[in-house]
Amino acid sequence: MVITLTMIGELIYLVNVVVAIIMVFRQRRDIAAIWAWLLVLLLLPVVGFVLYAFLGRQLPQGKLFKVKSDTQLEMADLLAKQRQALGNEQLPADEVSTSVQELVQMFMTANDAFLARKNRVKLIADGHELFHHMIEDIERAKSSVHVEFYTFYNDQIGRELRDLLVRKAQSGVEVRVIYDPFGSLGTYRSFFKPLREAGGYAEPFLAHAMIWDFRLNFRNHRKIVVVDGKIGYVGGYNVGDQYLGRKAKFGYWRDTHLRLTGSGVFGLQGRFIQDWNATAHAGALPADRIVAKYFPLTHVKGETNLQIVTSGPDSELQQIKMGYIKLIQTAKKRVWLQTPYLIPDDSVMDALKIAIMAGVDVRIMIPCMPDHPFVYRATQYYAHELAKFGAKIFYYQNGFMHAKTMVVDDQFASVGSANLDYRSFKLNFEVNAFLYDQKLAGELAELFKNDELKSQLVTVELFEQQSGWLRFKQSFSRLLSPVL
Repeated sequence: MVITLTMIGELIYLVNVVVAIIMVFRQRRDIAAIWAWLLVLLLLPVVGFVLYAFLGRQLPQGKLFKVKSDTQLEMADLLAKQRQALGNEQLPADEVSTSVQELVQMFMTANDAFLARKNRVKLIADGHELFHHMIEDIERAKSSVHVEFYTFYNDQIGRELRDLLVRKAQSGVEVRVIYDPFGSLGTYRSFFKPLREAGGYAEPFLAHAMIWDFRLNFRNHRKIVVVDGKIGYVGGYNVGDQYLGRKAKFGYWRDTHLRLTGSGVFGLQGRFIQDWNATAHAGALPADRIVAKYFPLTHVKGETNLQIVTSGPDSELQQIKMGYIKLIQTAKKRVWLQTPYLIPDDSVMDALKIAIMAGVDVRIMIPCMPDHPFVYRATQYYAHELAKFGAKIFYYQNGFMHAKTMVVDDQFASVGSANLDYRSFKLNFEVNAFLYDQKLAGELAELFKNDELKSQLVTVELFEQQSGWLRFKQSFSRLLSPVL
């Protein structure tokens, strides 16, 4: 029998098919992701396996749940004392809480996310304003500064913030930094050497648990800053010059962040401590002194009730996605969304379509330019699909739209790090603030309307005028949505 090159090729492809099926099915994942990875592995026999090695493998369950279970904090007594410290004075925040019981209960059950009452929340929609306030707060720090970002670049603002942290560490303030090594490409451990020499700490997220592991998924996409356990920041901004509009590629960077005071800061502090103890080679925070040192009682009397909700591959519940769906289902008048990546799964798509058909005003604002071209084509595909159902799609024209916000009716809102896409729902570690405050929801709605003035309304007719080649790229990108 003569063995030909054709026979060898067929044998190799058969082996590729068998191995591909084994690799994809050996770990539990949803059906959409299974078919997407099979498509990649079968159409790209060699390249597909390389992509799978970097992007497709799941983090072992032991590591996933160790991140969560080893660092749970008991806060019931602390919150009871906080309520006593605030007293019985009735504030606007008290009037809102009774109407959101289902959402609050869902987050408490799925995420242990307590309802933080009577917070003061400042909405920040400009990078220069954000870093001005953040730097001022850090400069006044007396006890501790905890910083956690997906991106912490070695550039002008990155060095400015690092040098400030060095000075605070030298003055005796406890400084700890978590950064994602993939999101902070170009920022090496040596960048934080001055901070470590000053007595501070800086660690790449989960690097010790992932040594010799080349997975690119499971990124820490959170953005958290906590100063003295009393002031917190959460939202969409990272640390880098591009977030201040200093990169010609993007121009003005449109994002949204929150500055918190009140017991809502406890949620951010608790999340940071959990992430730190899962990440740190040294300097883990002992449980016996966590509450006393990092959760000081405050006497803030604000107008916002909120929950800090986190999600990631340490849980199968996709808590932030569940929150988005619940908010959409609650809507009677409007759902206004801003997101740089619009790649929803079927459950979110169905929720949005149902809202549209029920007469809810659904508006979605996305960038007019890509930062990741392949992902952007999928975003355009889903924008077109929702436009066909009646959603108003806006392309933000005044730079790059990176905000991750949702405004529902007149009293619900969400601001955080989670995009409306598969990656934020299932693969990234994320954090959002879910806000129950009519005034703040109104401010976010006004901000959305101001952004509309700098945007193009893209109708179904405009989508359908796109070239056949562009629409093909959008449709093809959509096939790989579960693995983008």
